[in-house]
This record gives sequence, C-alpha cells and structure tokens, in this order.
Amino acid sequence: MLDRDGFRPNVGIILLNQKNQVFWGKRIRTHSWQFPQGGIDRGETPEQAMVRELHEEVGLHREHIRILARTRDWLRYEVPDRYIRRDARGHYKGQKQIWFLLQLLGNDWDLNLRATDHPEFDAWRWNDYWVPLDVVVEFKRGVYEMALTELARHLPRNEYRNRFLRQGMRPHEQDLEAEPEGSPGVNFELPPGGSFDSSPATGDRPQGPGPAREV
Repeated sequence: MLDRDGFRPNVGIILLNQKNQVFWGKRIRTHSWQFPQGGIDRGETPEQAMVRELHEEVGLHREHIRILARTRDWLRYEVPDRYIRRDARGHYKGQKQIWFLLQLLGNDWDLNLRATDHPEFDAWRWNDYWVPLDVVVEFKRGVYEMALTELARHLPRNEYRNRFLRQGMRPHEQDLEAEPEGSPGVNFELPPGGSFDSSPATGDRPQGPGPAREV
C-alpha cells in the first residue's frame, strides 16, 4: 500500500525500560542495529499497526506497554534503488512513519524475538536513549534523529538517572556504579539459535541489500 508519492505507511517503535534506556535490536543476519518498525496494513490505524508489529518483532502485547507519545506528523525517508526489488523500482520510493514512544510495564523476559516464524532481530540490548546512529543503515539516520528529538520531551522523570546527574556524574557512568562486581557491562538477549556477531561500537555496515518491505 503506497501513497500517491510512492511512500509506504509505516510505524516506528522506541521502547523504554525503567531507566529510560531503549530497546536496540540487531537486524537478523546483518551488522545493522535499529528500532522495531513495520508497515501499516490496509484498514489499520497507526496504533493498531504498532501493537501488531510490537508482538511480531519483540513478542510483547498491549498489556506489556504504556504509550507515552507519538510523532505529530509523518517522518519520511527514501530507500536507495539497490535496496528495492527490481519490479518495485519506479513507483516505490520509501517509507513514511509515525513513531511511538512506549514504556515497558513488563519484564525483560517478556521480550521474545521468536514470537513468529519470520524474526526481524537475532540479538538485542538496552541502550542509552541517544543511540549510536553510525550503526543504523545510512538512509534511516535522519528519521531516527528527528523521531528521538521530537519524542525526547516525553521521557518519564527518572529519579535513578537524576540522582547521579545531581552528583555530577555523566549519564553513561550510572550503570557502572549500579552494577555489582562481576556483572556484565551490557545486557544482551539471544534467541534459540541466535548469534551475536558484533558490537554496535564497531560501526559495521549492513552487508548487502535487505528486502524492500522492511527497509
């Protein structure tokens, strides 16, 4: 389903935990990291599509989350021709997205990357809100920056984070202080059969074109 300009309606999801960290997923069989997203089917509202995609991509249901905010208008990005199926070139241009800011009400173990037979991610982590855009496929970075900036004012007040900021610590130092000795510095989740190939810090780029329906 495309609009008259060749953009497919889509939703993007920024999922927060109680520390205002965001769900950051590694795209299956690539070195690219991203937020959950997916197309809006005919007859769906953006919120209905968001709830469906949330379950399909990370296994959560409506009762697991609270909606904090959404972007006011569509945010658009164009997809380079090399990422578009040959038969779609010329009339498919890219995605237009409504972004949702959600807070997780459940637990980490409620997340399930294998909720369907067509998983989008093979690893995930919690990341600081301002994610490293250099590990996002290049043509999506502008939309990510716009969505994060617009929704940042709706972040919940976080006393855990503010306590360290008042003490003069940089935000990224709080987790080092809070973790017990011997605990891992980053929380990862690997589904059955999944593998972790690289750290977002490496800045690796996606290998080869992905299917047009998901870019």
